[in-house]
Amino acid sequence: MNTSRTRSPWVWVGLTALVVALLVLPFLVKNFRVFQFNLVLVYAIAVLGLNILTGYNGQISLGHGAFYAIGGYAAAILMQRAGVPYWATLPVAGLLCFVLGFLMGFPALRLGGHYLALATLALALAVPQLLKYKAIEQWTGGVQGIVLDKPEPLFTFRLFGQSLNADRWLYFFTLLVAALMFWLAWNLLRGRVGRALIAIRDHPIAASAMGINLPMFKSLTFGVSAAFTGVAGALGAVVVAFVSPDSYSSFLSITILVGVVIGGLASIPGAIFGAIFIQFVPNIADEISKSAPWAIYGIFLIVFMYVMPTGVMGILRTLWARWRPRAAKPSS
Repeated sequence: MNTSRTRSPWVWVGLTALVVALLVLPFLVKNFRVFQFNLVLVYAIAVLGLNILTGYNGQISLGHGAFYAIGGYAAAILMQRAGVPYWATLPVAGLLCFVLGFLMGFPALRLGGHYLALATLALALAVPQLLKYKAIEQWTGGVQGIVLDKPEPLFTFRLFGQSLNADRWLYFFTLLVAALMFWLAWNLLRGRVGRALIAIRDHPIAASAMGINLPMFKSLTFGVSAAFTGVAGALGAVVVAFVSPDSYSSFLSITILVGVVIGGLASIPGAIFGAIFIQFVPNIADEISKSAPWAIYGIFLIVFMYVMPTGVMGILRTLWARWRPRAAKPSS
């Protein structure tokens, strides 16, 4: 019996149920929870971008918060100063960060491991300070930042007694963008490009011997990774409706890296689990202890790393590998 054929209807049923649940979800919760779900989707794109670089290509970056900030400010400046529609700022932010990431990739070619991590950390430390620079204060708003207006929905209706307001409209827009970015990453990494990135990560000398252009691939990977993070930053600026230099501290870069590790290296769906962790666990830690929330957060992180050293997707793969042979056995 072909088990893949017998399972396929259930897979489609599960996917359909998931899509329906995602579409109905914002009408079952309050506005603040919808806002949190929006940030989960935003962080998932950022985590996915860093995972392309770190998980698939083996380049460690502690500076992706800088690309997140650049994307956010690009969207804010275009919306506030030039009157560009919010949806049109996303490709501009992605293209800008792609160019900057590609250029950053060239000096990173001579660095590796913790040296590259320190170099990118310097970028994360420098960008918030540059955003406060007086020469460009008229564009960035200086330390005060830029306040934006949340886009209003094109139409409105009610479901379960809840109306389609700005936050719920942004939820659907963010969900659409996240689905598009995950689809792009899936098609990019499941083909020859993904195999080349993994070959460079695992056996760079062998990859070079097979004809893979290591400098170009590494620089392009850095650019694509930065583009994903820039789109997430632009989307985050639209969702939060505010940008300021202090919102993009170096801790943001570490937070994105935590999301990669928690979700699982070299895992596309793992970005979602990583985003859920970095969005909700700090809030849970704050509810447990108002005096030492980051100590509680650290305990959560240690426990997760001890229980799931390969991330959430790693443990799910292990459980699936154990269950699949049992499910394949014919019943007596």
